[in-house]
Amino acid sequence: METKKYAICFNPKIQNSIDVKDALMGILVAKKMLVEVLDVDNLKGGFDFAFVIGGDGTILRAARFFSQYKTPIFGVNLGRLGFLSQSSSEHLEDVVDKIIYEKFHIEERIMLQSGDSIALNDFVIKGNSLARAAKLSLKINGKPVCDYLADGLIISTPTGSTAYGLSAGGPVIVPGLGVIEIVPICPHTLNARPLVIPDDSVISISIENRDDGFVVSGDGQNCFEVHSDVVIKKAENNARLALLDGFDFYSILRDKLHWGTSPAKI
Repeated sequence: METKKYAICFNPKIQNSIDVKDALMGILVAKKMLVEVLDVDNLKGGFDFAFVIGGDGTILRAARFFSQYKTPIFGVNLGRLGFLSQSSSEHLEDVVDKIIYEKFHIEERIMLQSGDSIALNDFVIKGNSLARAAKLSLKINGKPVCDYLADGLIISTPTGSTAYGLSAGGPVIVPGLGVIEIVPICPHTLNARPLVIPDDSVISISIENRDDGFVVSGDGQNCFEVHSDVVIKKAENNARLALLDGFDFYSILRDKLHWGTSPAKI
């Protein structure tokens, strides 16, 4: 069997992450695997596979970083929902065996780019004035689409469709589809609806008062201020998520969101 080098990425700020990191390290060392532990704030390349311990925020950060090296990642959930994770900490040994013996497949997920910022879930664009809604003008591939008077816009990948976009009224999108969704946040009209567009589209958003500018947030982590048009397009690299054989996206909807479950059974 080819010798591979594994990374264990953990977030020491998350409760129990150190214990899970130590347990995972012990399992891999006992199986004579090459392994190195990385703090999620100090990641580096050079690995064939990365285990990521934490909530979706930790996994998002690791997924963005390792995408440039085409390194697959596997999430061990310590958060609340854990849409991007595949396992809890109770099943580590079984998971390690499946990973070592390649009982998994790699699913590539599109990411978005705005300037130098990358997002796996979404970009959220809001006017800089908290006191009032912003008038945002949307263009797709240089063609005017519509104006929104709203608290903001969410530009989301299919992966991010179960995040902020879902709570703002956007659709759930199967992750493998090559599309981008655009969801207005609290629009001041009854006829503003989410849009789903091809993922090779270039999205441009302008604001009526450029002096106010935008606040742009990528994956809820990377925030920056812009006083010109915001341009968003598909990123060059894809995130690579390792999914155990038998992975079922719809079962995650049922388990995490109680999708289609009678309220009496929740």
